[in-house]
Amino acid sequence: MKAPWFQVDTFTQTLFSGNPAAVVVLPEWIEDERLQAIATENNLSETAFVVENPKGFDLRWFTPAVEVDLCGHATLAAAFALFEHGFAEGDALVFQSASGPLAVRREGSLLAMDFPARPPVPVDAMPELAEALGAEPAEIHASRDLLAVFATQREVEGLAPDLAAVSRLDTFAVIASAPGEAVDFVSRFFAPQKGVPEDPVTGSSHCTLVPYWAKRLGKQRLHARQLSARGGELFCELMGTRVKIAGHAIESLRGEIRIR
Repeated sequence: MKAPWFQVDTFTQTLFSGNPAAVVVLPEWIEDERLQAIATENNLSETAFVVENPKGFDLRWFTPAVEVDLCGHATLAAAFALFEHGFAEGDALVFQSASGPLAVRREGSLLAMDFPARPPVPVDAMPELAEALGAEPAEIHASRDLLAVFATQREVEGLAPDLAAVSRLDTFAVIASAPGEAVDFVSRFFAPQKGVPEDPVTGSSHCTLVPYWAKRLGKQRLHARQLSARGGELFCELMGTRVKIAGHAIESLRGEIRIR
C-alpha cells in the first residue's frame, strides 16, 4: 500500500527555511506502531497523518520518538497540502484531533489556524531550569511547557542550553522568549525528551506565548518570530479562549510513501 506524501516548509515563504513537516494522506488509519515507524523514517520534527472523515479530516502528529497532542506547524503543512492538491475544497477545513476541532482558513496568502489558548501561570524560581539553559530568566511561567522569559532578544539568541539537562526537567518542553527588536516577541523551543532538540518554528508554543504577550503588551494582535537557525514568522491573535496562528507555507517535496 502506498499513500501520497508531501514535505512542506511552514511559517515561511522561502524554500528550505521555516519548519519542515511531512504530511501523509492515508485512506484509513493503520497501526500506531507503523505510524511511529514512518515518522521515525521521515526524521523531521513532526509528521502529520491525515484521514478524511464525513465532516472533514482526522489529524494526528508524531515526532521521530512519540505521538504529541498538538502541533502547529504540521497542522499548517497538512492544511496546505490538502488545499494545494485538491483533497479539500473551499477556503476552510476542520481537523478532528486529540486537542479537539482545529479549523484552518485561507486568508489571502496566509493560512490561519484556530487553536486552543494555553495561558501560562507564574511559578517559583527553578535553579535547574537556569542551569539547563545556561542563563537566568527574568520570569518563569508554566502551562504544558515551561516558559522562560528574558529581558532582551539578544539573551534568547545567545542561549546554548544543555539539552541533556533540559530533557531531565519535568515538562514537555522549554520555551525561551523575550520582547522582539523588529517584532512583538521572539522565542525558541527545546523538546529533547520528545525527540526534538530545538524546533525550527513551533505553532503550539504560541498557544502559551500569545496569551502571555497579549496581556503584557496590552494588544490582541501580535507579530512573532522564532529564532532558530531556519527561522520563522507568525501572525497571531488572542481571541478569548482561542488563539489564531497564521503563517505562510511552501512545498519542497512530493511523492508517495510505501506504508506496507
